[in-house]
Amino acid sequence: MPVYQYKARDRQGRVLSATIEAENIREAARILREKGYFIAELKEPGRGLQAEVKIPGLERGPSLKDVAIFSRQLATMLSAGLPIVQALAILERQAENKKFKGILKEIRTDVEGGEPFSDALKKHSAFTRLYINLVRAGETSGTLDLVLERLATFLEKELELRGKIRSAMTYPAIVLVFAIGVTYFLLAGIVPQFAQILTDLGSELPVLTRFLIAVSDLLRAYTWVFVLLVAVGYPLYRMYYRTERGRRVVDRIKLRMPVFGSLNKRSALARFARTFGLLISSGVNVVEAMEITRGTAGNAVVEDILEETKEAIQVGEPIHATFLQYPAVFPPMVASMVAIGEETGALDSMLQKIGDFYEREVEEAIASLTAAIEPVMIIFLGVIVALIVAGMFLPLFQIINTLSLQ
Repeated sequence: MPVYQYKARDRQGRVLSATIEAENIREAARILREKGYFIAELKEPGRGLQAEVKIPGLERGPSLKDVAIFSRQLATMLSAGLPIVQALAILERQAENKKFKGILKEIRTDVEGGEPFSDALKKHSAFTRLYINLVRAGETSGTLDLVLERLATFLEKELELRGKIRSAMTYPAIVLVFAIGVTYFLLAGIVPQFAQILTDLGSELPVLTRFLIAVSDLLRAYTWVFVLLVAVGYPLYRMYYRTERGRRVVDRIKLRMPVFGSLNKRSALARFARTFGLLISSGVNVVEAMEITRGTAGNAVVEDILEETKEAIQVGEPIHATFLQYPAVFPPMVASMVAIGEETGALDSMLQKIGDFYEREVEEAIASLTAAIEPVMIIFLGVIVALIVAGMFLPLFQIINTLSLQ
């Protein structure tokens, strides 16, 4: 009889690592569940060179794109009448990501053993609380294929939005790095050579030239300090951002930044409207939907407002009443549309319209920002180079004029 190796937690939370004999892996999983164990890993031990070798950190987990594709394909199969176990088996075989393939195998095993699909998903961090709650709502209402279709659309829009923001930021970042590199090369490599020539000639240097030479000397003497500040500064920022107070301070600054603040706010509103609308339309109750949406807001300021909104809902207050108190984050238009949705019973439809509106706003803002940043960065680089060239050549022109008059 085959021997399977497992890692599991018992009812007291203790981690157990041992082996079990069973006819197949499904039977082994059933025996362990009957003992009350929560299975973390179950496999047949490899022998010799056939043993599976895993290097921590090199195995890429499932991405948002993997989950979106999985949702779309599973929805298509279920709507075509395939049993969920068969559909999961097909998706498991065709999964390219090895880690995701293992996750799908565990989910299929759990579902075959009689667990609800949502409970099987709950064991894996690749699936968010939003995803699990929507799947549970779909199972309860018998519309799992429809819910998965909505989830796939939701995740695809999220991926599209992220891609647009990332592409909009990539070009300015590349130009900025290039500008810093060129400036450093000119100040640390070219300016000192000109400075030596001008010093040997013994002429009086203009203010601009003296300033550039001083900056050049500073850079060459303290380059290691600037490198250290960059190397240490980012980890310190990440540590500060992980604290509750730090996250609130940074997220508040993000919403108030010129140009980028408006983009951050619109993106947060689009995410809120799409997430909350999806949960409401799928049958999740309002309080739980608000709690889940709060967890996906991505901004501490917005999360605090949504937490206050949830507490207001629990005591019978309408949703829009809290939004009206924060016009800097939730514009009056959003509060008004939510109020109309609450009065007419079409809140999910109104939220969908709000999400669509702010997604278009984000797209237009990104397009405008990209178009504006390109010439600004080019002008910035041109001005820096022109100042350096002027600071180095003006004294030479003065010397040439002086010599020509003698």
